[in-house]
Amino acid sequence: MSIGTPPLLPSRQHCEQLAESLWNAVSVGDEYAATGTVVRALDEGTDPESVLLDVIAVVQGRVGEEWAANRISVAQEHAATAINERAVAALAVHTAARTTPTRGRIAVACVDGEWHALPARLLAETLKLRGWQVDFLGAQVPSPHLIAHLHRTRADVVALSGSIATRLPAAHAAITACQAVGVPVLVGGAAFGPEGRYATLLRADAWAPDARTAADRLAQRPLPRPRVEHQQLDDLPHLADQEYSLVTRNRASLVRAVFTALDDAFPAMRGYTDHQRERTAEDLAHIVEFLATALYLDDETLFTWFITWTARILVARDVPARSLLPALGLLARELKDFPRATRILERGTEALTTGPFATGDITTDHFTAAGNTG
Repeated sequence: MSIGTPPLLPSRQHCEQLAESLWNAVSVGDEYAATGTVVRALDEGTDPESVLLDVIAVVQGRVGEEWAANRISVAQEHAATAINERAVAALAVHTAARTTPTRGRIAVACVDGEWHALPARLLAETLKLRGWQVDFLGAQVPSPHLIAHLHRTRADVVALSGSIATRLPAAHAAITACQAVGVPVLVGGAAFGPEGRYATLLRADAWAPDARTAADRLAQRPLPRPRVEHQQLDDLPHLADQEYSLVTRNRASLVRAVFTALDDAFPAMRGYTDHQRERTAEDLAHIVEFLATALYLDDETLFTWFITWTARILVARDVPARSLLPALGLLARELKDFPRATRILERGTEALTTGPFATGDITTDHFTAAGNTG
């Protein structure tokens, strides 16, 4: 930290006021006002970690909620995220955030295929503030490149970030590869499920729900050195039935088959515009991706979470949730010889035919639990 007055630990009310000020700038695309809010807070002595995690991160969470509830567009969400990234960059070069490394070296990276880099960047900057030498590798880091980096730098730890659950098979490969060269892995992000359930399943060495907890965990004690003989199939013996492999290999043909059959199964689709039909094909591809991931993890709750979340997104855009049911039925018909896939699809159908979806009692108030995406 720079020499001078120690940083101020702000009150909750102060952080809320800063977050509201930052949101007002971000929501109208005012980059200068956004970075000005952050810089002024630091100039006035506000603790940099609090600005990162109690202000910028909070505003980014709100961006995701507003997108999910259809109150901002994808373009607005992307613009807001870009401004928040610039706000982080402004903080990172401020004199209040300058530190001298006193701990070990850590590589912070997103899972291969993961484009949501801001959570990883927040972690990287937090760890720098805590005295780590940080290599921030950014979005979508293929496992071979990550391993090459570890060989070159001899990092002590890898921190892997994942927001989208469909990247969990790639995360598992990265975890196993890092452990095979003797480097322990801490994981975090929404992809790893409530309480880190998938982090445990995929044998990560540690899990943290947020950047502050991750930094605290790494400060407590070193992560244990991993077993280098560990293999992916050791963790997930159910993959021996080949359902995951076959669904993944044939996902394009599955999407085509269901899309073609939907004209008869869901007559309203015959009146769709070309744009609506393209979006329907995209939705089908996401459904198959999440089905494959649920097969990989052997966890039907992942699929039911995704299908109900998708239904809420559709409802916010005035598309009835019941429009998903024919697609699930057709997909089950295509996969009738796959018992695990059939069971997962049945659970998804049940989730859409019970509770608020059955009565149509869904409002945008349901979106606060949906998480950040887009």
